Amino acid sequence: MKKSISYWSFEGGLEGSKDIKECLKEAKAKGFEAVELCVGEKGKLTLQTDEKECQKILTFAREIGMDISSLATGLYWEYSLTDDRKELRDKAKNITLKLLQLASWLKLDAILVIPGAVDVFFNPKSPVVSYDIVYERALAAIKDLAPRAEELGVYIAIENVWNKFLLSPLEMRDFIDKIGSPYVAAYFDVGNTLLTGYPEQWIRILGKRIKRVHFKDFKKSVGTVEGFCDLLRGDVNWPAVKKAFREIGYDGYVTAEMMPYREDLLEVTSRAMDKILKM
Repeated sequence: MKKSISYWSFEGGLEGSKDIKECLKEAKAKGFEAVELCVGEKGKLTLQTDEKECQKILTFAREIGMDISSLATGLYWEYSLTDDRKELRDKAKNITLKLLQLASWLKLDAILVIPGAVDVFFNPKSPVVSYDIVYERALAAIKDLAPRAEELGVYIAIENVWNKFLLSPLEMRDFIDKIGSPYVAAYFDVGNTLLTGYPEQWIRILGKRIKRVHFKDFKKSVGTVEGFCDLLRGDVNWPAVKKAFREIGYDGYVTAEMMPYREDLLEVTSRAMDKILKM
């Protein structure tokens, strides 16, 4: 497995203000092999970033011996592929198309996609959309986007998140299979499963569909977003998780998505990942 860290885990990362070259250098110094970059409407990497700028980022990463593991964005929480408002659904599709293009320019083969949401857990004013409608809209949207992913050779990797949607590994598996594209896959987040299931079961059921992985830990006794914690400090059964990954033959990037930033976060996370990866 290749050890990666999220851009959001750095000081200024969530705001998009962290210089990408400095981010890559700091990650390397802390023992990471790669960084997952994040795209925002404002900041160092945006929907307006062009091929020339991507080439500069890629060249610098290669010069210092670092990888870029994938692309993520928080924009899907504001612009959902399953929103009741068509203009926002269209915006979400255009965001996905731009992410695919950016990934291609950066020589990446995966982007993280949130396929839709019944609600937004951290925004009580967000409208609630019926589960069956979310399913239909998400399925149609990803089917529409899949040909472009195939053309560019970039996976649309669907993440299991707190969106009250695709709540079981069986449903996630079947949703991906219904798309019928070799370039629609899973972005599996270990910690996000703890509220309702067991990550090792998700891993075995999703199997080869998993193309990227997020490492997070979670305390079930808390049961809210405050339950996310440092790796090895929560309830993830890491030996069982590692065993499941070995069984399916996953040896790709594992990205620690840790936030908010604190001074010792990168060092603590790097040490914990080393212990997990040796299990």
